[in-house]
Amino acid sequence: MRLRHKPWASDFIAEHSQYAISNPEEYKGKWNEVFGNQNPIHIEVGTGKGQFLAGMAQQNPDINYLGIELFDSVIVAAIQKAVDLELPNFKLLNVNANDLTNYFDHNEIERVYLNFSDPWPKVRHAKRRLTYKSFLSLYETILVKGGEIHFKTDNQGLFEYSLISFSEYGLQLKFLSLDLHASNYEGNIMTEYEEKFSGKGQRIYRVEAKYMNEEK
Repeated sequence: MRLRHKPWASDFIAEHSQYAISNPEEYKGKWNEVFGNQNPIHIEVGTGKGQFLAGMAQQNPDINYLGIELFDSVIVAAIQKAVDLELPNFKLLNVNANDLTNYFDHNEIERVYLNFSDPWPKVRHAKRRLTYKSFLSLYETILVKGGEIHFKTDNQGLFEYSLISFSEYGLQLKFLSLDLHASNYEGNIMTEYEEKFSGKGQRIYRVEAKYMNEEK
């Protein structure tokens, strides 16, 4: 994906600090204070323009949502959605997913969403995939016991790789669909990419994977 440079993006992000949290490391272990409640917290890694997470926040007002997006030229669109919709349970972080443990404490997050992540198809780039074992370990650190990853993609190769990665890591595969839009799954919120790809007739793959680390 080629990103269009937006020289005004950093100023726009700074001007909307009520939705784009500028100093997230200060809230590690305190995100419920940011939202002003004790509701569960879900994060999306690679939130893009924010359509999915904004829709989830509207659909589930009793859950708090945090979008993680590295590129400021992309996250501005998600911030604009937050401003327009005035959702109290929807906030955004313009940070690198590699640093999640700098921003979230152990057992602070209940669910991680990975939607249409970069497939990094070359074998030598496997470690960059958001479903690689090092990322799975990172998510496990911040997730509650028995926390889940919900993963969607149009890329069959990445989906197959991810199923193997999840299984080898010891996650339990729950709901699994090889053609989400032809299934009986209810409540699906589409991302911008999902609308584009499904509109062309491409299959959408989805899986829910649960960490088997519940307290005994």
